[in-house]
Amino acid sequence: MTVQPVSKQKGIALVAHDSKKSALLDWVRFNIDQLKEHKLYATGTTGAVLEDNLDLTITKLMSGPLGGDQQLGAKIVDGDIDMVVFFWDPLEAQPHDPDVKALMRVAVVWNIPIACNRASADLMISSPLMNEAYEREVPVYKSHYNRNLPLQQDETG
Repeated sequence: MTVQPVSKQKGIALVAHDSKKSALLDWVRFNIDQLKEHKLYATGTTGAVLEDNLDLTITKLMSGPLGGDQQLGAKIVDGDIDMVVFFWDPLEAQPHDPDVKALMRVAVVWNIPIACNRASADLMISSPLMNEAYEREVPVYKSHYNRNLPLQQDETG
């Protein structure tokens, strides 16, 4: 493990499936004063709903089904996202389920906390670590980078 410093100002991803957008809006409204202190990212439609209803500055990416979930995953890998709040609907099939699973996977790979419902989001945002610098442990994947790969030779030799 290595340690990645996380500043007082966190990069927070805000995402919600359509049936959960109003719940996320309520949660953000309740926590708006605290969230204003951080850098907020959202997939396109969720970001538009939040900006249209609240006085917030949000970096909006593409809509989730159009690549926004993957853009958030890339921002996690790049070190821009420190926390994900993703109100997802476990009872409704989504056309972009593979993208959602990929976002969740990359968050776990890089040890990024994920809140998938209001209770977990409430606990994360009320943590004393929320408003102070933090040293997040990040796995070192040396064995992955140093693994032996079976390489095929081309037909000429």
